[in-house]
Amino acid sequence: MQLTLTGHHIDITPALRGYVEKKLDRILRHFDQVIDVHCVLSVEKLRHQAEATLAVSGGKLHADATDGDMYAAIDALTDKLDRLVKKHKEKMTDHHAAEVARRRG
Repeated sequence: MQLTLTGHHIDITPALRGYVEKKLDRILRHFDQVIDVHCVLSVEKLRHQAEATLAVSGGKLHADATDGDMYAAIDALTDKLDRLVKKHKEKMTDHHAAEVARRRG
């Protein structure tokens, strides 16, 4: 997986980068076909925003989250991405193949 981390009005510290990488590892446990991740962290006054686009086999998934704390925004972002990845994985699974096999057998 290729991770690109960008900051708007915020410096990406090694601690922040490590936190994002640790949180994204959770998503890779559910779905190992993630090709590329582009994550943008931005700060505007008291609003911290984290957004990410995942290039996966079969398309792209995008999510964003806003909070008063950057780490909380990253947590919310990874929760949203986790749900999106699970949904995408379910769509990729052909549920009708098992049904056809049961009818024939």
